[in-house]
Amino acid sequence: MSLETILLDGVLGLVIGLTLGLLGGGGSILTVPMLVYLVGQTPQAAVTASLMIVGANSALGVLFHRANGAVSWRTALLFGSVGMAFAYLAANFSKFFPAEALMIAFALLMLVVGALMLRKKSEPKADQVELSWRKVLIGGAGVGALTGFLGVGGGFLIVPALVMLVGLPMKQAVGTSLVVIAMNSAAGLLGHLGETPLDFGMIAVFVGAGLLGTFIGARLTRWLKPEQLRQAFAVFVIGLAAVLLMDNLSKLL
Repeated sequence: MSLETILLDGVLGLVIGLTLGLLGGGGSILTVPMLVYLVGQTPQAAVTASLMIVGANSALGVLFHRANGAVSWRTALLFGSVGMAFAYLAANFSKFFPAEALMIAFALLMLVVGALMLRKKSEPKADQVELSWRKVLIGGAGVGALTGFLGVGGGFLIVPALVMLVGLPMKQAVGTSLVVIAMNSAAGLLGHLGETPLDFGMIAVFVGAGLLGTFIGARLTRWLKPEQLRQAFAVFVIGLAAVLLMDNLSKLL
Protein backbone atom coordinates (compact mmCIF):
# COMPACT_ATOMS: atom_id res chain seq x y z
CA MET A 1 0.00 0.00 0.00
CA SER A 2 1.57 3.29 -1.14
CA LEU A 3 1.74 6.46 0.95
CA GLU A 4 -0.70 8.19 -1.42
CA THR A 5 -3.20 5.35 -0.97
CA ILE A 6 -2.87 5.45 2.82
CA LEU A 7 -3.41 9.23 2.83
CA LEU A 8 -6.48 8.96 0.58
CA ASP A 9 -7.98 6.18 2.70
CA GLY A 10 -7.22 8.18 5.83
CA VAL A 11 -8.92 11.34 4.58
CA LEU A 12 -11.99 9.40 3.43
CA GLY A 13 -12.16 7.53 6.72
CA LEU A 14 -11.91 10.80 8.62
CA VAL A 15 -14.86 12.24 6.67
CA ILE A 16 -16.98 9.15 7.38
CA GLY A 17 -16.16 9.20 11.08
CA LEU A 18 -16.82 12.94 11.33
CA THR A 19 -20.23 12.54 9.68
CA LEU A 20 -21.21 9.69 12.00
CA GLY A 21 -19.97 11.42 15.13
CA LEU A 22 -21.59 14.75 14.32
CA LEU A 23 -24.87 13.72 12.66
CA GLY A 24 -25.45 10.13 13.79
CA GLY A 25 -25.79 8.97 10.19
CA GLY A 26 -24.39 9.23 6.70
CA GLY A 27 -21.92 6.40 7.09
CA SER A 28 -23.10 3.74 4.66
CA ILE A 29 -24.42 6.08 2.00
CA LEU A 30 -21.00 7.78 1.87
CA THR A 31 -18.75 4.77 2.44
CA VAL A 32 -19.92 2.48 -0.37
CA PRO A 33 -19.55 5.09 -3.17
CA MET A 34 -16.16 6.15 -1.76
CA LEU A 35 -14.90 2.57 -1.74
CA VAL A 36 -16.17 1.87 -5.27
CA TYR A 37 -15.34 5.10 -7.11
CA LEU A 38 -12.33 6.44 -5.21
CA VAL A 39 -10.66 3.35 -3.73
CA GLY A 40 -11.47 0.93 -6.57
CA GLN A 41 -13.29 -1.79 -4.63
CA THR A 42 -15.90 -4.00 -6.27
CA PRO A 43 -19.49 -3.23 -5.17
CA GLN A 44 -19.68 -6.57 -3.34
CA ALA A 45 -16.44 -5.97 -1.42
CA ALA A 46 -17.44 -2.35 -0.76
CA VAL A 47 -20.71 -3.35 0.91
CA THR A 48 -18.98 -5.79 3.28
CA ALA A 49 -16.11 -3.41 4.03
CA SER A 50 -18.61 -0.60 4.61
CA LEU A 51 -20.43 -2.66 7.22
CA MET A 52 -17.14 -3.23 9.05
CA ILE A 53 -16.03 0.41 8.84
CA VAL A 54 -19.37 1.98 9.72
CA GLY A 55 -20.09 -0.58 12.43
CA ALA A 56 -16.71 -0.08 14.13
CA ASN A 57 -16.90 3.73 13.94
CA SER A 58 -20.49 3.74 15.22
CA ALA A 59 -19.59 1.52 18.18
CA LEU A 60 -16.69 3.81 19.07
CA GLY A 61 -18.90 6.85 18.56
CA VAL A 62 -21.35 5.45 21.11
CA LEU A 63 -18.58 5.57 23.73
CA PHE A 64 -17.83 9.23 22.94
CA HIS A 65 -21.50 10.26 23.07
CA ARG A 66 -22.06 8.18 26.21
CA ALA A 67 -19.44 10.32 27.94
CA ASN A 68 -21.63 13.33 27.08
CA GLY A 69 -24.73 11.59 28.49
CA ALA A 70 -26.24 11.54 24.99
CA VAL A 71 -27.29 7.89 24.61
CA SER A 72 -30.71 6.45 25.49
CA TRP A 73 -29.82 2.77 25.80
CA ARG A 74 -33.32 1.35 26.32
CA THR A 75 -34.63 3.29 23.34
CA ALA A 76 -31.72 2.19 21.15
CA LEU A 77 -31.97 -1.50 22.03
CA LEU A 78 -35.74 -1.69 21.59
CA PHE A 79 -35.76 0.46 18.44
CA GLY A 80 -32.86 -1.49 16.94
CA SER A 81 -34.19 -4.96 17.79
CA VAL A 82 -37.61 -4.29 16.28
CA GLY A 83 -35.99 -2.61 13.28
CA MET A 84 -33.74 -5.59 12.56
CA ALA A 85 -36.72 -7.95 12.54
CA PHE A 86 -38.79 -5.77 10.19
CA ALA A 87 -35.79 -5.11 7.94
CA TYR A 88 -35.36 -8.84 7.47
CA LEU A 89 -39.04 -9.29 6.60
CA ALA A 90 -39.20 -6.30 4.23
CA ALA A 91 -36.01 -7.20 2.35
CA ASN A 92 -37.87 -9.94 0.47
CA PHE A 93 -40.10 -7.40 -1.28
CA SER A 94 -37.38 -5.22 -2.79
CA LYS A 95 -36.53 -7.82 -5.45
CA PHE A 96 -39.77 -6.99 -7.26
CA PHE A 97 -38.66 -3.42 -8.09
CA PRO A 98 -35.78 -1.99 -10.19
CA ALA A 99 -32.81 -0.80 -8.15
CA GLU A 100 -33.03 2.69 -9.70
CA ALA A 101 -36.69 3.01 -8.73
CA LEU A 102 -35.86 2.06 -5.14
CA MET A 103 -33.10 4.67 -4.97
CA ILE A 104 -35.41 7.35 -6.38
CA ALA A 105 -38.00 6.43 -3.74
CA PHE A 106 -35.32 6.68 -1.08
CA ALA A 107 -34.17 10.07 -2.37
CA LEU A 108 -37.74 11.40 -2.31
CA LEU A 109 -38.11 10.13 1.24
CA MET A 110 -34.88 11.90 2.19
CA LEU A 111 -36.21 15.18 0.74
CA VAL A 112 -39.37 14.89 2.85
CA VAL A 113 -37.35 14.04 5.96
CA GLY A 114 -34.95 16.93 5.37
CA ALA A 115 -37.79 19.40 4.89
CA LEU A 116 -39.53 18.24 8.07
CA MET A 117 -36.30 18.53 10.05
CA LEU A 118 -35.81 22.09 8.77
CA ARG A 119 -39.36 23.04 9.77
CA LYS A 120 -39.12 21.66 13.31
CA LYS A 121 -38.78 24.71 15.56
CA SER A 122 -38.12 23.47 19.08
CA GLU A 123 -37.36 20.35 21.06
CA PRO A 124 -37.60 19.25 24.67
CA LYS A 125 -34.65 19.07 27.04
CA ALA A 126 -33.28 15.62 27.84
CA ASP A 127 -34.74 15.63 31.37
CA GLN A 128 -38.19 16.60 30.06
CA VAL A 129 -38.63 13.70 27.64
CA GLU A 130 -41.39 11.23 28.46
CA LEU A 131 -40.78 8.22 26.25
CA SER A 132 -43.69 6.36 24.74
CA TRP A 133 -42.60 2.77 24.15
CA ARG A 134 -45.44 2.42 21.64
CA LYS A 135 -43.85 5.18 19.55
CA VAL A 136 -40.42 3.55 19.91
CA LEU A 137 -41.85 0.26 18.62
CA ILE A 138 -43.65 1.98 15.74
CA GLY A 139 -40.55 3.99 14.84
CA GLY A 140 -38.29 0.95 14.94
CA ALA A 141 -40.69 -1.11 12.84
CA GLY A 142 -41.16 1.66 10.28
CA VAL A 143 -37.47 2.43 9.89
CA GLY A 144 -36.61 -1.27 9.78
CA ALA A 145 -39.19 -1.94 7.08
CA LEU A 146 -37.99 0.99 4.97
CA THR A 147 -34.34 0.04 5.46
CA GLY A 148 -34.97 -3.55 4.44
CA PHE A 149 -37.15 -2.60 1.48
CA LEU A 150 -34.93 0.18 0.12
CA GLY A 151 -31.62 -1.46 0.99
CA VAL A 152 -30.26 1.72 2.61
CA GLY A 153 -31.26 3.99 5.44
CA GLY A 154 -29.22 3.98 8.59
CA GLY A 155 -29.04 7.25 10.46
CA PHE A 156 -30.87 9.18 7.74
CA LEU A 157 -34.05 7.44 8.86
CA ILE A 158 -33.17 6.65 12.48
CA VAL A 159 -32.33 10.18 13.64
CA PRO A 160 -35.51 11.82 12.24
CA ALA A 161 -37.66 9.03 13.70
CA LEU A 162 -36.06 9.45 17.11
CA VAL A 163 -36.50 13.23 16.99
CA MET A 164 -39.91 13.65 15.36
CA LEU A 165 -41.73 10.48 16.47
CA VAL A 166 -40.08 9.31 19.68
CA GLY A 167 -39.36 12.87 20.86
CA LEU A 168 -35.67 12.63 21.77
CA PRO A 169 -33.58 15.82 21.73
CA MET A 170 -31.37 16.05 18.65
CA LYS A 171 -28.10 15.49 20.52
CA GLN A 172 -29.44 12.40 22.25
CA ALA A 173 -30.88 11.11 18.97
CA VAL A 174 -27.41 11.26 17.38
CA GLY A 175 -25.80 9.12 20.08
CA THR A 176 -28.74 6.72 20.24
CA SER A 177 -28.73 6.35 16.46
CA LEU A 178 -25.13 5.13 16.56
CA VAL A 179 -26.13 2.23 18.83
CA VAL A 180 -28.79 1.17 16.31
CA ILE A 181 -26.38 1.55 13.37
CA ALA A 182 -23.78 -0.59 15.15
CA MET A 183 -26.42 -3.30 15.75
CA ASN A 184 -27.61 -3.23 12.14
CA SER A 185 -24.05 -3.26 10.78
CA ALA A 186 -23.15 -6.29 12.90
CA ALA A 187 -26.22 -8.16 11.69
CA GLY A 188 -25.55 -7.25 8.07
CA LEU A 189 -21.88 -8.17 8.34
CA LEU A 190 -22.74 -11.69 9.51
CA GLY A 191 -24.77 -12.13 6.34
CA HIS A 192 -21.98 -10.95 4.03
CA LEU A 193 -18.83 -12.48 5.55
CA GLY A 194 -17.07 -14.92 3.25
CA GLU A 195 -18.72 -13.62 0.07
CA THR A 196 -15.63 -11.84 -1.25
CA PRO A 197 -11.97 -11.24 -0.26
CA LEU A 198 -11.43 -8.11 1.84
CA ASP A 199 -8.54 -5.65 2.04
CA PHE A 200 -8.07 -5.57 5.81
CA GLY A 201 -5.20 -3.10 5.57
CA MET A 202 -7.44 -0.58 3.85
CA ILE A 203 -10.24 -1.25 6.32
CA ALA A 204 -7.85 -0.68 9.25
CA VAL A 205 -6.80 2.72 7.84
CA PHE A 206 -10.46 3.74 7.36
CA VAL A 207 -11.39 2.64 10.89
CA GLY A 208 -8.34 4.31 12.46
CA ALA A 209 -8.95 7.63 10.72
CA GLY A 210 -12.67 7.27 11.33
CA LEU A 211 -12.00 6.96 15.06
CA LEU A 212 -10.41 10.41 15.02
CA GLY A 213 -13.25 11.83 12.91
CA THR A 214 -15.90 10.32 15.18
CA PHE A 215 -14.19 11.78 18.24
CA ILE A 216 -14.07 15.24 16.63
CA GLY A 217 -17.71 14.98 15.55
CA ALA A 218 -18.87 13.94 19.01
CA ARG A 219 -16.95 16.83 20.55
CA LEU A 220 -18.51 19.29 18.09
CA THR A 221 -22.01 18.30 19.22
CA ARG A 222 -21.11 19.74 22.63
CA TRP A 223 -20.61 23.20 21.16
CA LEU A 224 -23.31 23.31 18.50
CA LYS A 225 -26.83 24.36 19.44
CA PRO A 226 -29.51 21.67 18.85
CA GLU A 227 -31.16 23.72 16.10
CA GLN A 228 -27.80 24.14 14.33
CA LEU A 229 -27.19 20.40 14.51
CA ARG A 230 -30.68 19.66 13.22
CA GLN A 231 -30.33 22.13 10.35
CA ALA A 232 -26.94 20.72 9.39
CA PHE A 233 -28.44 17.24 9.33
CA ALA A 234 -31.37 18.40 7.19
CA VAL A 235 -29.17 20.21 4.65
CA PHE A 236 -26.87 17.18 4.38
CA VAL A 237 -29.84 14.86 3.77
CA ILE A 238 -31.36 17.14 1.13
CA GLY A 239 -28.01 17.52 -0.66
CA LEU A 240 -27.46 13.76 -0.85
CA ALA A 241 -31.06 13.26 -1.99
CA ALA A 242 -30.50 15.65 -4.89
CA VAL A 243 -27.38 13.73 -5.94
CA LEU A 244 -29.22 10.40 -5.78
CA LEU A 245 -32.13 11.75 -7.80
CA MET A 246 -29.92 13.12 -10.58
CA ASP A 247 -27.89 9.92 -10.78
CA ASN A 248 -30.79 7.47 -10.83
CA LEU A 249 -33.26 9.50 -12.92
CA SER A 250 -30.65 9.65 -15.70
CA LYS A 251 -30.45 5.85 -15.67
CA LEU A 252 -34.20 5.43 -16.04
CA LEU A 253 -34.59 8.01 -18.83
